[in-house]
Amino acid sequence: MKSIAKIVCAAAVGTALLGLASCNGKDGKTAQKDDKKLNIYTWTYYTPEDAVKKFEEEFGIDVTVSEYASNEEMYAKLRAGGGKGYDIVVPSQDYVSIMIKQGMLEELDQSKLVNAKKYVNPKVLEKATYDSTMKYAVPYYFGAAGISVNKKKVSGSYARDWSIFEDKRFAGHATMMDDMREVLGDALKYQGHSVNTLDDGELASAKDLVLTKWKPNLIKFDAESFGKSFASGDFWLCQGYAEVVFTEVPESDWADTIDFFIPEEGGPSYLDSMCILKGSQHYAAANDFIDFIHRPENYAMFLDFFHFPCFVNLEAGKYMKTKPMYEASQMENCELKDDLGEGLDKFNSIWETVRFAD
Repeated sequence: MKSIAKIVCAAAVGTALLGLASCNGKDGKTAQKDDKKLNIYTWTYYTPEDAVKKFEEEFGIDVTVSEYASNEEMYAKLRAGGGKGYDIVVPSQDYVSIMIKQGMLEELDQSKLVNAKKYVNPKVLEKATYDSTMKYAVPYYFGAAGISVNKKKVSGSYARDWSIFEDKRFAGHATMMDDMREVLGDALKYQGHSVNTLDDGELASAKDLVLTKWKPNLIKFDAESFGKSFASGDFWLCQGYAEVVFTEVPESDWADTIDFFIPEEGGPSYLDSMCILKGSQHYAAANDFIDFIHRPENYAMFLDFFHFPCFVNLEAGKYMKTKPMYEASQMENCELKDDLGEGLDKFNSIWETVRFAD
């Protein structure tokens, strides 16, 4: 759900495209439509139908959910003017930062954020330095990639940090994500650096670690199908999102097959947040929905749907009916991937070497 890519936007073009921003929201310059509708643009399968139906019944509002597969897809559509009619969008942290700077988001109605202010984990807001007061964005889900080991394929103990990718027992049966911020970020955190560093020496050291220690054990870099290969027994060691692996393995086999953990040193993480687009036609309903989701029993529906750990809204844990894939506490040392602007060129250059070197 969380691909990160270089963003290049010409200011002149951006200004023109944002002509749709005659505000219907907070400042009341344009009257809102009173048609009892709400249009949400979010990640695929990211909003449980039960929660949507409950909101519709309680507020008498008809909700339409449209979906995207990546931040890049969402952002490109909005910048091209294809976002007219959408009210709520759920970008990841770097895109929230970009969209705030480019005037694409409406300020939230703070008087409506009763549940969000009461239940959103302060530790999450501390990490969200781009908007720690929820002026534009209310956290939806904080997550991170980790390590999955197939316990049926490996005997004995193994390292529970990123150095596990040096273990020759996994040679030819290991994979890491085809994602430069994730792989290089893991190397940086393992060496005690920030996942957002632009220091040439630190980046060079991370590149050397991946190239000489980790990559020799990998079958390939794989961001999409590693879950299926793990389930089939081809991959014994995977770096990636837990849900990709757990979804492919029958739930009855989870305990005997999957050892998923996030190293104590942490790694790169993401934070998806609910935001209201500039020009929203249903500003009041959008604010109501955002706060409705953070009613603990409602947020628990979202966590149960994915077996996600409870980190953003801690109170929701009391209402969960499923066991999380891993403990939320494992994410405490994870660091959000920032928008690096032109600095991303350094990562791109290094990744070209890492990705294609023999």
